[in-house]
Amino acid sequence: MLSRRTLILSARLLRSSRTPQLRAFPLPVIQQLRCYADKVVKVPEMAEVRLENMASFSASADNLQSISEGTLKQWSKQIGDYIDVAVNAPVAGTIKEFLANEEDTVTVGQDLVRIELGDAPSGGEKEKAESEPKEPASKDQSTSSDPESSNEGSKPKEESSPPPPQEKKTEPKKEAPKKEAPPPKQTESKSEQKSSPTPGRGERRVKMNRMRLRIAERLKQSQNTAASLTTFNEVDMSAVMEFRKLYKDDILKKTGVKLGFMSLFSRACVLAMRDIPAVNASIEGEGSGDTVVYRDYVDISVAVATEKGLVTPVARDNKLTIEDMAGGSFTISNGGVFGSMMGTPIINLPQTAVLGLHATKERPVGVNGQIVLRPMMYLALTYDHRLLDGREAVQFLVKVKEYIEDPRRMLL
Repeated sequence: MLSRRTLILSARLLRSSRTPQLRAFPLPVIQQLRCYADKVVKVPEMAEVRLENMASFSASADNLQSISEGTLKQWSKQIGDYIDVAVNAPVAGTIKEFLANEEDTVTVGQDLVRIELGDAPSGGEKEKAESEPKEPASKDQSTSSDPESSNEGSKPKEESSPPPPQEKKTEPKKEAPKKEAPPPKQTESKSEQKSSPTPGRGERRVKMNRMRLRIAERLKQSQNTAASLTTFNEVDMSAVMEFRKLYKDDILKKTGVKLGFMSLFSRACVLAMRDIPAVNASIEGEGSGDTVVYRDYVDISVAVATEKGLVTPVARDNKLTIEDMAGGSFTISNGGVFGSMMGTPIINLPQTAVLGLHATKERPVGVNGQIVLRPMMYLALTYDHRLLDGREAVQFLVKVKEYIEDPRRMLL
């Protein structure tokens, strides 16, 4: 049986043996060993088109309900930057790795960026600033054996900001005598550039963005699928120009929208489709199509030129949403705003026809046996000959011409 003195002595020894272990791992070391789990952020639904302040995307598709891929346009944050839920990131943490590059085509659900979960590091920027000058200092120490270089290498440890400018100042001093010698060589190179037969013939290669690739694909598909044919006519714009002059102020006050030619041509096309419904129809089905779809409604797509490419939104209910970028049963393209005199627009599949408007120019025309100047516009209707015959296409365009030359017909 152990005595009380023996038990007290053994307890003291046990305490003394444990205390060194606690001193060997102070609190700062424990904090340095602490780590967080990483989380991989995936590409969001393209309808969101942006993880605000972290990454932006662009997407294009015919049916926005089936958007599955887009282009990563720009990283707004860099590796090491801290992000949180306040900038619409899914979690709070520090960016550790980009899993996609800018201008890459990414799909919904694809791994996008790796984030280390946790709070923002304290003094993270200061640590970066201290680590950057240490690298060039080590290079100088390895290349030079002078005592001056060793003294300069020891200074960055004490002062983090001054060393980089000191290194930059010393380097040009060494290169200064070299720069004085080459002036004659520079003059020779200039003379060689002048004597070269093809100066300034550089090339620049830029990857096509996703929207431009999709536009090219759709246009080529239209050429290969539809039996396209174009018919032309000309219209006297005097009546609608006078109509707009009289009522543009009243319409602007009532609706807040300026009265333009596009609204008048849209109305004329809708009325003409009542007599020629095939213009508003489409061919659908397997292969090149085996079914004709006739519609009781008209969704007119208006071709709009943007910096990224041509889009054809459909305005419904006096507003434009992202869903309105798809669909449409008939298209109007107004190349006249750019000065085009005549052109042959391409059908936007699966539509059957597209109306092309052009610039209005004064031309001499015969009116009641006299030659007078009138503001004239050329109209072009490109149609799919698989569904529309020439007779129907010409009749449709003539009806549009009659409605524009006499807008009172639209009330009959």
